[in-house]
Amino acid sequence: MDTTEYKTSLTVFTLFSVLSICWCAPQRFCQPGDHNSGRCNNGPAEEKPAVCSEINLGYCNDLDYSRTIFPNILGQQSRHEVESGAEYLLLSVIHGLLNGNLPSPAPVKVCPKGCGHAFEGIDMAWPYFLDCDRFFAGEQEGCHDPLAPLRGTRHEVAFSNLSPDEPSTIIQFAYHSNAQMYSVLKRTAAKCSHISRTYSIGRSTEGKDLLAIEFTDNPGGHELLEPEIKLVGNMHGNEVLGRQLLLYLAQYLCSEYLLGNQRIQTLVNTTRIHILASMNPDGYELAAAEGHELNGWTVGRTNAQNLDLNRNFPDLTSILYRNRRIKRFRTDHIPIPDSYWFGKVASETYAVMKWIRSVPFVQSASLHGGELVISYPFDFSRHLHEEGCSPLHLMNRYPLARTYADSHASMADNNTERCGASFIRSGGIINGALWYSFPGGMSDFNYLHTNCLEITVELGCDKFPSEEELYPEWLRNKEALLSFMESVHRGIKGVVMDEEGYGIKGASISVRGIRKDVTTGNHRNN
Repeated sequence: MDTTEYKTSLTVFTLFSVLSICWCAPQRFCQPGDHNSGRCNNGPAEEKPAVCSEINLGYCNDLDYSRTIFPNILGQQSRHEVESGAEYLLLSVIHGLLNGNLPSPAPVKVCPKGCGHAFEGIDMAWPYFLDCDRFFAGEQEGCHDPLAPLRGTRHEVAFSNLSPDEPSTIIQFAYHSNAQMYSVLKRTAAKCSHISRTYSIGRSTEGKDLLAIEFTDNPGGHELLEPEIKLVGNMHGNEVLGRQLLLYLAQYLCSEYLLGNQRIQTLVNTTRIHILASMNPDGYELAAAEGHELNGWTVGRTNAQNLDLNRNFPDLTSILYRNRRIKRFRTDHIPIPDSYWFGKVASETYAVMKWIRSVPFVQSASLHGGELVISYPFDFSRHLHEEGCSPLHLMNRYPLARTYADSHASMADNNTERCGASFIRSGGIINGALWYSFPGGMSDFNYLHTNCLEITVELGCDKFPSEEELYPEWLRNKEALLSFMESVHRGIKGVVMDEEGYGIKGASISVRGIRKDVTTGNHRNN
């Protein structure tokens, strides 16, 4: 069975299972034909004591689930009532399949409506892979957008009991503790071990792992002409949405690759993607302890040393401004001054700098919260309210910042409600220094010390949104994240070789009119 047949079989089986349960749920009011299907409930049912009944399946008699209780959670009173509704539904679906048709959108639209109370009763989220856009060609067919957020106290148990070998097909749209985050990343890497691995870039001040996950067709190694990109979340511990989105993205890349999604397979097979969901796990614990409703604007923002990590990197921008008029002064790959090490350098900052220096990243995004805008370097200017223009100002603005903003569901929309500042004229993007200027930022360090171009993504007004907002935020940002990663393939690729055909590592490449050189990597191939 090839991948396409397997995907179709799995989808049909899952759809049958979910729709069978949903169709059997009693409705509040009878509709035409409901009497025959066994789904009609004309009024409040007479209260009857719960009775255990045999399922009478021979291969199940020795198992705990060979008995069930009626009335069940859906209000069905007997096995006959369950079977009649299920048979009616399955026959209607099979009839369409035998004629070469995909399932009609009508049952899928009805299913979430009829099943809502049942899903809530068992604390179950709607399976994202049953979204209408996976089955139907156009929005004109009236697809339902399903959402049933996770709730309940069984969340920890669900994570701890799931083995790495079990396929996790449902993204849990709920907040994750640090332990749960590590578990999700490791299980995802185990599930997609042929395209993924987890690795630690260091430890936080309190000793927590800074765990990253990588996606590529050759995990653990750089490949010639394959660009490397990184996504960093939760730099400020109380800005938690980016952390969650990156966890969802990791699971999405894995699941979609296995399901044969051509777009995802092409992206993973031609790119080396690194995801650091939480750069500040210590700060996150402080913010999460207060929770969504009580969390203030700054609780958990800094690390355990009370250092703002986005002010803790070497201030190379000031060095650039002081020396940029000096003839032959480099405006790229500026070394870290010795004086930097005399101050407080956070463990998290050091780990990320070491990571940036060891991997030849060419593109990056840092996910934050508190506004709805994309900012691009420089983040520090010589004078207040002056734009900090980098030599590759247009490269950062078009297409990197523009790509994310335009692909986001509402960031570039003039009708979107803003958080205070107005970015309507600029279409949802702004120069970092023009917005507010500060030294020691991570984006400027990436740009001035390495080949990497980084943008800062402000995901929204609420730094710690409620769990009900996690799924809608995922929908708003999913396409933007994918488009941003795909944009790493824009531009020129090539190999600098010597006369014998071997690659030259560390060679400088200059472009006339741009005072920023890029250097070749360490790959030496003929």
